[in-house]
Amino acid sequence: MSDAEPTMGPISYLIVEFPGNRMTGEGLDALVDLVDRGIIRVLDLAFVTRGNDGSVTALELHELDGGDFDLTVFHGASAGLLDQSDFDDAADAIEIGSSAGILLFENCWAAGFVDGMRRGGGELVAAGYIPLADVAAALDATEPA
Repeated sequence: MSDAEPTMGPISYLIVEFPGNRMTGEGLDALVDLVDRGIIRVLDLAFVTRGNDGSVTALELHELDGGDFDLTVFHGASAGLLDQSDFDDAADAIEIGSSAGILLFENCWAAGFVDGMRRGGGELVAAGYIPLADVAAALDATEPA
């Protein structure tokens, strides 16, 4: 990365399963708030469904039954970074007969930190998430009996 290029924060993804294809829209306001406050930047947002035969199909936002929630704010939220292999990976993570949202986002809050580390000669070489169940189990294990 050259000095002329703007520093980006680490890029993350989330796959959120909607068992039985039931989506209520709860949580979408929080996502919009994170974007509005500059904490994250949505790079791609896609939805897939996994059929009873295990096949995966990408869904367009207009194909989703919005019910009481409005998805129009997310139209155009696509940098084209997600492809069929990502959809297949998402399908492997969800149950048959379910849908999933795939969110690819920049952690804007970390851009200044990453930039400072690079100026100091450091490079971000790995990142990840620890499942909450694992954290809870580790914390439980540290409590005296």
